[in-house]
Amino acid sequence: MTDDLAARLLDAQVEFALSQLTDPDAFAEIAREEITAFLADASHLTLSEAVSRDMIKAVAHKYAIAFPVEGAIPELVGQVAARLYRLSRDGDVRLPDVIDRKHFDELAAGVADLGITRRLVDRVLDSPVTVDAAVDVVQRAVDSSRLPERLGRIVDASVEKVTRRGARFVLSANRNDSDELVADALSDVWRAGSDNNTVGLVEPGDVEDVVVLIFEFWRTFRDTDYFAGLLSEGVDEVFEAYGDTPLAELLAELGVGYDDLVEEAMRFGPHVIAEVDRRGFLEAAVRRRLAPFYASEAFAAAVDPAS
Repeated sequence: MTDDLAARLLDAQVEFALSQLTDPDAFAEIAREEITAFLADASHLTLSEAVSRDMIKAVAHKYAIAFPVEGAIPELVGQVAARLYRLSRDGDVRLPDVIDRKHFDELAAGVADLGITRRLVDRVLDSPVTVDAAVDVVQRAVDSSRLPERLGRIVDASVEKVTRRGARFVLSANRNDSDELVADALSDVWRAGSDNNTVGLVEPGDVEDVVVLIFEFWRTFRDTDYFAGLLSEGVDEVFEAYGDTPLAELLAELGVGYDDLVEEAMRFGPHVIAEVDRRGFLEAAVRRRLAPFYASEAFAAAVDPAS
């Protein structure tokens, strides 16, 4: 008797669950009800109460540091980059197609005004290596090899002395105008890119080389203690800033609200469920989850307490 009842109840519950999931209107109602209930519960549950920072650090460490990035991942990234390159090349993309002159000028001014930009330029201007490079260029232009050896040494020494003094003077004189130099250089990029294909100088092999360089840097950098420290500090900062914030409020601050959750549920849910049901997987999955209860001692005790 109990086995027959269990079979009939299981069939009825499976049929009811399938009707709720496969009917678009019923699924929409379930989605709205569950999302409403989730947000109501999430308004009383903070980030720190839901998960600990150690749990998040473990996940971050796994996927940012320990997770293998070998095999098909670099190859796939290279293939995607090459495809994007072909799309840009075939479309004859020019700089004005990407950003207009007004916004480019604003971007250039912002980049030139960044503290890090100024510090990098100042470091280049202050570096003895910069002066040495200028001296080397001038010395290569002045060929003293055809002169007598003694005279050649005098010429080389004089050229080096004059060039070194001149280079220091020029670099020092341009220090106050370094931000304008950067902005002017970026403006030259705009003028060049407005008439020519912006990817015309880039070959497919260049894209692959860049991807390989970035991949090799990332593979090495992520294994350093420095990166691990940055990752840990980043998680700590998130929890210090939002640990006591309710999850619903945190989602809202991230720009995710009720309407967004419903929209995405309806975007993917009906399509995925319909395809899974068409292949016969949905009923099997529902039955697999429900059947153990109806075959359990708990069910037998519930329907026949005297047994």
